Amino acid sequence: MEKKEQVSIPVGKVQRAAKFIKTGAKVGGNYVKHYARKFKDPEHSREQLDNENATDIYGSLSELKGSALKVAQMMSMDKNLLPRAYQEQFSMAQYSAPPLSYPLVVKTFQKYFGKAPEAVFDTFTRSAVNAASIGQVHQATSEGKKLAVKIQYPGVADSVSSDLKLVRPFALRLLNISDKELNHYMAEVEERLLEETDYELEVRRSKEISAACSHIPHLAFPTYYEAFSCERVITMDWLEGMHIKEWLQTNPSQAARNRIGQALWDFYHHQVHELKQVHADPHPGNFIMMNNGDLGIIDFGCVKVIPADFYAGYFSLIKKELVANKEELDKIFYDLEFISDRDTAEEKAFFKAVFKEMISLIGKPFHEASFDFADDQYFDQIFALSDRVSNDKMFKKSRQARGSKHGLYVNRTYFGLYSLLNQLQAKVQTTKPEWLENNG
Repeated sequence: MEKKEQVSIPVGKVQRAAKFIKTGAKVGGNYVKHYARKFKDPEHSREQLDNENATDIYGSLSELKGSALKVAQMMSMDKNLLPRAYQEQFSMAQYSAPPLSYPLVVKTFQKYFGKAPEAVFDTFTRSAVNAASIGQVHQATSEGKKLAVKIQYPGVADSVSSDLKLVRPFALRLLNISDKELNHYMAEVEERLLEETDYELEVRRSKEISAACSHIPHLAFPTYYEAFSCERVITMDWLEGMHIKEWLQTNPSQAARNRIGQALWDFYHHQVHELKQVHADPHPGNFIMMNNGDLGIIDFGCVKVIPADFYAGYFSLIKKELVANKEELDKIFYDLEFISDRDTAEEKAFFKAVFKEMISLIGKPFHEASFDFADDQYFDQIFALSDRVSNDKMFKKSRQARGSKHGLYVNRTYFGLYSLLNQLQAKVQTTKPEWLENNG
């Protein structure tokens, strides 16, 4: 089914704020209806409310595009944070937002290239073949080469800061977290999103990381064309294939699943431990299963550079014997801001116990030579722990955010990677950094 195109996009702060206010009013109305239903039937569940809110919020965010939609996409990846209705709606932001109409695309080309797309390329599709949160993709050809042309939505870069302020009330309500926690992470989210709107930076990083990972078997990277790229347009090779979800519906063999799973593990291993910068957006829409059986990596917009001191503390946590070493563990917990001097003795004991449990769970794949990510029980344990902690009174009344801001995208990267490997039902050789092989 062809998606309805948008002929305009709210660009000014006032227009965008008005859209949020209207959506807030709709959500408020949904709550009123929910409580009326609940009054008539005390057993009435929240499911209808969640579905109505998810539809209204996603509908507005998808029209606004940009940072607000990107935050929804991020929230859908952290599946244990949101009710199912929100996960399903928000995950559409990964690669199926409503596209912008052709005249708006022409306007962007006129501004940056001084001519329409047909004058730049031999052919150019009038309709987008893919539309996500920050930009949409058209197919083009030039001198016999098939190309993917990613065009950023108008106004996205200028509205990052104001959009994040506007999305706060929704984030607080949906994520059930404190203002302090949200403040702690919003600066980090803003920094990454501003980088994601800088397409010249994305091209540089794409070329750099692609070259550094070109030796990894069963991975493919497009060539990027700087002559056809600028701060709001990126042109690269078109990689033929299908999204992971579609590929899985073809019922691939276990060997094929394992091969792709291994390529993913090796790709992230090399970035994190060798390059100290990582493609921090591992959702299925950023990968293409190519016709030759390789995995194409098509988007380097969100890259997290990992500071050396954070890397040393964070990854030393996966050393198996560290959990038994109280002094070293305490120091790392302080350094990574899991606990602080503002905590009471009771809080310190609670959070240390929680983080020890979390570490041994998340670190489990590193403690074995190979790991079967088809083990749904393992993921159930992670979700159960997260659920238990977020509903604990001690956690809810905590007066501070927990964990270094750098952990936000590194945690998200591993959560996304594990989730992809689980979807693939892949068994992989869990290679480790050399220092961990020697000490782990």
